Amino acid sequence: MAVNTETEIIYRNPIAKDGASVWELIRDTETLDLNSPYCYMLLGDYFNDTCMIAEHEGDIIGFISAFRSPRNLERLFVWQVAVARTHQRQGIAKNMLTYLLKQKACHGVRFIEATISPSNKASHRLFLSFAEERSIPSTVTAGYGADMFPDRSNHEDEPLFVIGPIINEI
Repeated sequence: MAVNTETEIIYRNPIAKDGASVWELIRDTETLDLNSPYCYMLLGDYFNDTCMIAEHEGDIIGFISAFRSPRNLERLFVWQVAVARTHQRQGIAKNMLTYLLKQKACHGVRFIEATISPSNKASHRLFLSFAEERSIPSTVTAGYGADMFPDRSNHEDEPLFVIGPIINEI
C-alpha cells in the first residue's frame, strides 16, 4: 500500500469485497464496458496483484485491472482504467499505473499493452504521456476490429497500444 500524502490518496491492491464499489465506479464512467459485479470480485480475489485501487477518504475513486500475459510474462495487459469524475485530471490514473508497475507481481514486465477505442481520449492521453514522460517507445496496431463484436453492441474498434520495451524499473 502506498499513500500520496499531498492528496491523501491511498493506492492499494483490490480485494474481493471491493467488487461492488469498483462496478459502480466503472458504471459511473459511462465510457467503459461494464462487466458483472462478479467479474470485479474475481479480479480483486484472483488478479489483485496486477490490479490497483485509488482510495480517498474511504471511497474507491480509481481502478486499474490488468494481468500478465500467460504466453509472454514480459507483457502486462491493462484491461480497464477508471477514475471518478470528481478526481479526474489529477494524475491519479498515471499514479495507479506507476504503483502497479512497482508491485512484485510486475517485476520483469517490459511491455504494457492496452486496447483503447478511438473515443476514449483520456486513455489515449494516459498511455501516450506515460510513455513520453519516461522516453519509452510506443506503437499502435490494429487490435480488435469493431466487426469482431456482436452486431448489436455498436462497439468501436479497439486498437492495440504497446508501450515498451521498458528498460529501467519504473
